Amino acid sequence: MAEQEGVIKYRLDYHPAGAPAESPDFAALRAWRDVLHRLGLVGQQPDRYDGYGFGNVSLRRPAGFLISGTQTGLPVRLAPQGYAEVTRCNVAANHIIANGPVKPSSEALTHGAVYAVDERIGAVLHAHSPEIWHHGPRYPATAADVPYGTPAMAQAVAQLYRDSDLPEIGLFTMRGHTDGVVAFGATAEQAGQRLVAALARSLVSV
Repeated sequence: MAEQEGVIKYRLDYHPAGAPAESPDFAALRAWRDVLHRLGLVGQQPDRYDGYGFGNVSLRRPAGFLISGTQTGLPVRLAPQGYAEVTRCNVAANHIIANGPVKPSSEALTHGAVYAVDERIGAVLHAHSPEIWHHGPRYPATAADVPYGTPAMAQAVAQLYRDSDLPEIGLFTMRGHTDGVVAFGATAEQAGQRLVAALARSLVSV
C-alpha cells in the first residue's frame, strides 16, 4: 500500500516567523520550483496522490537550509511566504527545528540527509515523476522498504552516496515512495538541469 503523501514523520520544533530574506540564489531556487510545477514534477492535482501536494525544493544556508513548506504544491508560483528555514536538522534523532511563515516540507529530513553527505551540495529538488520512476534508465535507488522522511531514508542516502555513482549522477529514485525522485547539485540550476535531463531520457523509453 502506498504511503499517504505529505505526512510529517520527524519531530518538529516550529516557530512562526517572517518570510526568508530575498537573495539571488533564493530567487533561482524559486524559479526552478516554478519550472518543475509547469512540468508536473511538483504540484497538487486531484487525481494524483489522493489530492495531496507533492514535491519540494531546498537551498543550503550557512546554518541550515531553506525549503518549500508542507502542502504548498498548489500555487503555480510560490512566493517567499511559502518557504521555511530549517536551522537544525538532527537526522539521527529524527528532529528538526525550523521557523518561517509555514512548516517545512515532510521531506525536510531527507533534504537534510543529502546536504550532510557533501558540503558542496547547494540545492536539492524532490520531484514526482512516473516517467523517471518507471521508465527511465537505472538510477541509484533507495530500497522499497525504506520510508520517506525518516532516519532510515537518511542512512540509505548516505550509503548510496558512498557506494554508487550517485556523486557523479546527482539523482536517485526512492523505490518506497511512489514516483519519488531526488536531484541535487551545487546550485539549483545544476540540480534542475539534471532532473529535466532525466525526464527527457525517460521519455525516450516510454
